[in-house]
Amino acid sequence: MTKLKLTLACGAYDRTRALIEGGVQPEGIELNFLPLGPGEIFWRMLNNGEFDASEMSLSTYTILRSQGDERFIALPVFPSRVFRHGCIYVNSAAGVQRPQDLKGKRMGVGDYQMTAAVWVRGLLQHEYQVAAEELQWVVAAPVCAGIDLPPQVRIAPIDTGQSLERMLEKGEIDALASVVMPRALHEENSAVKRLFPNFRDVESDYYRRTKIFPIMHTLVLKRELFEREPWVAISLYKSFVQAKELNYKHLYDTNTLAVSLPWLVDEIESSRRIFGPEIWDYSIEGSRPTLEALVQYLDEQGLSRRRMKIEELFAPNISPEFVRYLRGTGEA
Repeated sequence: MTKLKLTLACGAYDRTRALIEGGVQPEGIELNFLPLGPGEIFWRMLNNGEFDASEMSLSTYTILRSQGDERFIALPVFPSRVFRHGCIYVNSAAGVQRPQDLKGKRMGVGDYQMTAAVWVRGLLQHEYQVAAEELQWVVAAPVCAGIDLPPQVRIAPIDTGQSLERMLEKGEIDALASVVMPRALHEENSAVKRLFPNFRDVESDYYRRTKIFPIMHTLVLKRELFEREPWVAISLYKSFVQAKELNYKHLYDTNTLAVSLPWLVDEIESSRRIFGPEIWDYSIEGSRPTLEALVQYLDEQGLSRRRMKIEELFAPNISPEFVRYLRGTGEA
């Protein structure tokens, strides 16, 4: 039987390795997996539609869907999830000792609507009562054009040739929410510090209270392909779940450690004591507190034109009932 040829672009993560190497193959699909960086993937998919399926910024996708953009349909696969308390950096001369001190300060973000920035603004508002309108935002170039930014928020672009990291080091901005750790953070006598030095403790407590494990990226399929071949969504979903489960078996091996971390197995066990057995969940129901928080934050921050319902974001044939069925059969 001839398989459907399909090109998918996604990051080269431990949880996608089996798909890249061919140890897991989606049913009925001859998969051309392009392991690219997220920024390049988003740009090429959003602006050129180059792939049949790809990793995608969850905030960008949700915002576009709220605007009536129906080019893509998402699968409840979340290749990237990161707590964001630890990615807020400050210049020590700015007098920011606690989140509330950010009021009136200048904060840099790579792109105002990027998912990491949405999560940072959400946690500042809901955990520390610091609203986006109380800061001045300095942004770099957007990945996706055509997204309206809230008029009540002060947003200014950086100058040509400037970088947010250098601006933070020089004190030209007071704080930075960055997906990349500033190089100056660990330099001797550096002015760059984390807002939350004990970020792991703060993030663990945050999860225990809220059950939010921030999702950065999802997986999208071109809608025209989904409507023509709806089975592709399920085949890809199952293969991503299988690759993730194989990875955990690979990591949880005391015979020879899979990565160069001396307490790798203990780290997995410590995480399971917080998250339960399903640390990195691929499902709507298992991630509902996180998904509900994101659509709420996008609505509150004036980025989505309407508050999206969770189920309308994802392929309808990968329903919570279907996922429960798969887990009952041991396939997910």
